[in-house]
Parts: sequence; C-alpha cells; structure tokens
Amino acid sequence: MGSEKGLRKTIKEWNEGPVAKTLAKFPERKEQFETLSGIPVDRLYSPSEKALKDYGPELGFPGMFPFTRGVQPTMYRGRFWTMRQYSGFATAKETNERFKFLLDQGQTGLSIAFDLPTQIGYDSDNPLAQGEVGKVGVAIDSLADMELLFDGIPLDKVSTSMTINAPAAILLAMYIAVGEKQGVPMNKLRGTIQNDILKEYVARGTFIHGPNESMRLITDTFKFCSKNMPLWNTISISGYHIREAGSTAVQEVAFTLANGIAYVDAAIKVGLDVDSFASRLSFFFGSHSDFFEEIAKFRAARRLWAKIMHDRFGAKDDSSCRMRFHTQTAGCTLTAQQPDNNVVRVTLQALQGVLGGTQSLHTNSRDEALSLPTEQSVQIALRTQQIIAYETGVGDTIDPLAGSYFIEHLTDEIEKRAMEYITKIDDMGGAPAAIEKGFIQREINDSAYKFQQAVDNNTRVVVGLNRFTVEEEQQFDYLRVDPAAEAEQIGRLQEMREKRDQAAVDKTLEALRSAAESDGNLMPLILNAVKVYATLGEMCGVLREVFGEYRAPDIL
Repeated sequence: MGSEKGLRKTIKEWNEGPVAKTLAKFPERKEQFETLSGIPVDRLYSPSEKALKDYGPELGFPGMFPFTRGVQPTMYRGRFWTMRQYSGFATAKETNERFKFLLDQGQTGLSIAFDLPTQIGYDSDNPLAQGEVGKVGVAIDSLADMELLFDGIPLDKVSTSMTINAPAAILLAMYIAVGEKQGVPMNKLRGTIQNDILKEYVARGTFIHGPNESMRLITDTFKFCSKNMPLWNTISISGYHIREAGSTAVQEVAFTLANGIAYVDAAIKVGLDVDSFASRLSFFFGSHSDFFEEIAKFRAARRLWAKIMHDRFGAKDDSSCRMRFHTQTAGCTLTAQQPDNNVVRVTLQALQGVLGGTQSLHTNSRDEALSLPTEQSVQIALRTQQIIAYETGVGDTIDPLAGSYFIEHLTDEIEKRAMEYITKIDDMGGAPAAIEKGFIQREINDSAYKFQQAVDNNTRVVVGLNRFTVEEEQQFDYLRVDPAAEAEQIGRLQEMREKRDQAAVDKTLEALRSAAESDGNLMPLILNAVKVYATLGEMCGVLREVFGEYRAPDIL
C-alpha cells in the first residue's frame, strides 16, 4: 500500500466490499454531507501522495483490520452512536418513570444503575442493606421488580445495558424472564451485562466470590449466551472504573485489555472456540480531560485488541477482532464547585468519545458531584449528545483526526506503552495473578496519588477548584431519595414472598446448589429460580455457601 496505485486499489476494494454491503442494509443519513458553508464532506479522507508511504497497515480503513479508524465501514454516516444515559434510583417504579422520560427526550438505549445491596447480592430487607436501598441505583430483589422496571417498555424495541458484575448472571436471567413475559424470546434481546469481575478487585470492590468462582459464573454466561442469545454482549470489559480509581490513560488501556485476555483465556479453557464468543465481547472506557490523548487512546485500544485477538488467540473471524466500546464522560473530573462548569467538561469529553469512534455514549450530569442527577440536569446531558450529533457535523466523516502527526504519534505511543504493561502482567501469570500480587492496585494507587498531589500543589489546574474560584452559594435543587422508598421496597418484597410458591422456590434453589457443587452450567438453574420468584439474595446466598466470600489482600 506504499503507492498511489496501491492505495487506489485498496480504496476500490473497500468501497466495493464493506461499504457496498453496509449501504445495502443501512443507507447513509443523507445523500450529500457538507459543512455550513456548503463544502462537501467525503466519507473518508486518505493520505496525499506524499504521505502514502506512511499510511500502511497500521491505520487501514474503517471496518477493516486492525480497526484503528473505526469498527464500521461508514460509522456515524449510517446512524449515530447509541445515546445511553445511565440511570436508576429508589424503586423500580421511580426508575421506570425516569426511563420513559429519557426515551421521550430522544435517548436511544437504556443503561441501568443498581443500588449497592443489589450489586453485592443482598435483598433489600437484609440487615446489611439498611440505609443503602435505592441510594446509588435502583433496588432489584426479584423478577417482580424487574417486571415493574420495564413496565410499558417493549424489550424488542430497546437495547439495555446493565452495570452489574458479581450477580450479573442473575440479573440477566431476570431480563430474559421479563422478555419472555412480553413475548420476546431471548434470541431477540439486545444489550449488555457488564459482568467484569476482575476490575472489581482493583477498582470498585463490589465482588462476592473469589476469582476462580467468579470466572466460572462468567464463562457459564458466555456458554449460555453463545447458544441462546446471539445479539447479547456477554461482558463489558471496563476501563472506566480503572480510570475513575486514578489510573492514567495508558494504564486504563493496558489493565482493561489484560483483563480481556484473562476472560478469553478462561473461555477457551472451558472449551469454547474463540470465534464462537469473541464477537460479543464489548468494552467500556472513560473519556477524561486530555483532549487529544483520549482520542488517541480509543484508537490505540482498538488496534491493540485486534492484534491480540488475531496474533495471540488465532481468531479467524474479523468480528472477533473488532473492539466495540461504550464511553462515559469522566465522573471523577466533575466538581461540586461551580457545577455549571461541568457542562463544559462533559461536552468536550463527549466530543472526544465521538472523535475516537465510540459505539455508545453516556454524558454525566452537571450535579453528579453533589447528588444523583435531577431530570433537568439529565436532560441537559442528553441534549449535549444530541447537539454534537445533529449540529456540529463531526459525524459526517470517519476518523477526521487521522493523519494528524500528533494524534498518530499519541496513538502509537499509547499502544507501545500499554503493550509493555501487558507483557509485564503476562510475566506475572496474567491479570488474576497480577491482581493477587497487588501489582495493578499499586500502579493505580500511585497514579492517583501523583494526580492528587499535582492538584493540591496547583501544578494541575482544575477550574473552579484550585484556580478561578469564587464565593458561591449552591442553588441546585438536589435529587434526594425519599427514605420512605426503602420501606416501600421492603414491603413489596415481603408481599411477593407471601404470594409465591415457596415449594417451587425451595426446589429450584436446591437444584442451583447441586449444580454449583458440580461443574454444570449455572445459567439454566438460575433462570429456573428467577421464574418462580426466588430472590437475588436467596440465590446469592446459595452461591455464597458453596463458593464462599472473597477477602481482598492487603497491598499497602
């Protein structure tokens, strides 16, 4: 591809191959794209003849290996990224109302935040859940709550992402059961479960079992979905929480992909062919404050993952090498001081995600450093995405910053440095071993400490926090979860228990216990228990008894 003739040949193959096939199924949004001045905007810009020798296989073309320039041949010219605002609070009824509000405002996908008891497998009436029910997300105790959560929302019309990890298999089973009640078979459901337990050990802490037992639940989900749910993303390998915990951009890429390698290894070890599940792996990254570094980060991660899947795991299907990812603007960059400044931060971070080629996007609300977001703040956050999509023209051409000397240098540098970390982790025995040794945790902690030192020393400016400060009185109408929501949730849970068939529940829980003690796939047994209204806490309780609970090592 080092000549004008070679590049023209490749462009012709791209237009006649991937582009033509995509256009046959998904026409572009307009016949002609142009700037506000009427200047035509082409689908793709390539190097000039002078730059041909530098183009090479490292960049390639959108929709073609190694996917540096994007995973789809036409990217946002066909349709925009999924606008998926993360939401959930109090009870299923209140969150259902927020979902409907967001859908009415033009949101194109749902994303569920669960409360802390749900995330760690406790029912709302467990003493350990007291005071936490519905506070940082919605409380889901059983299928009855999931039915209420999606009341009036047809699951064949929306894509749903669930930020749930330790009990991910159980929440997925609940979603499947709601779909069946709506007449939507599981093979038609679209969405994602986060299901990424490794990052919990280093960044968030909402784990239940140890790595081996958790990996079994994850690979059981892979197996079940590869046979029954072809449209479902079985894991969202998350760099976002690693970044929120204080990592650098390079570390975010490295540790996320190292975790991805561990999941692929685990799936292959239980007998899955890499091309039978790898296309349903998805990723989740943060979009932080360094504009060009973040754009380059997305491009480097995409290229590095493609090489890993092809070279390391021998993936033959291009779709197995294609990194699809969700992006969320960086919650850790938001300030309680001068909260309206957060609208500007989020706008720039969202733009970075789009310029980096994200498949879906969540924009944080301006008041999230203070409380759960109000409807007004959520609407502004969604409008930010819509303005970027419909008014700026940034989606009219693909990978518009490609070829920038700075962007390409950063892309190469991030890929190289991330690979150095991955090699070091491989030498330790892989991500689980590196986590047990405390290596990843210490690296994140060191980076977080250095960043905070720079803020405290004023060598890193945070506008409104350590420079350009003002005396202010907060005027926000904060969203506060009514304490009565906890009592209401517990009341509904107890009422459901009284009405269900307890004998059927006991039978399914015993079957789940037996399967957990053997090596059978747990997903069908979990689904059976969900359908008779066994609670999340009851199912997790059975697994706790069999698998035990994990205690993190002291790394300091």
